[in-house]
Amino acid sequence: MGSFKLGKMTLRSLFGTPETTCYPAVEKPAPAGLKGQIQNDIETCILCGICSKNCPAHALAVDKKAGTWQINRFSCVQCGTCVRLCPKNCLTMDPSRAQISTKMEPVVLAKPQESEEEKAAKEAAKKAKIEAAMKAKEQREGK
Repeated sequence: MGSFKLGKMTLRSLFGTPETTCYPAVEKPAPAGLKGQIQNDIETCILCGICSKNCPAHALAVDKKAGTWQINRFSCVQCGTCVRLCPKNCLTMDPSRAQISTKMEPVVLAKPQESEEEKAAKEAAKKAKIEAAMKAKEQREGK
């Protein structure tokens, strides 16, 4: 009985497709339901730190003064808590496999520094909003 099973398995492996692939050259398709890895759109991130405070694996670190957001991909368990709790929805789960790494270093993203013109434009927009709010308040009180 055992030799029939062995013969069947041998014939199947001789005439069938191999179970393994040559990894760097041929990549297997991602299985359904793969959570992937966390991606941050640092342009829209406000560096509030809610993601790092609620991470169960303590894989995230936010430094608002330095303007950096970092993730240790080796500690991350891909639970998606940070994605659900992000107030600006700048965190997403990218359904792809993690990149190969030879060193266990965290990925650090830095918020780009604003130029003087951008700061001046923001300040002008802020002043315009305040003036509009003051005018609206005067009109309400004047009625």
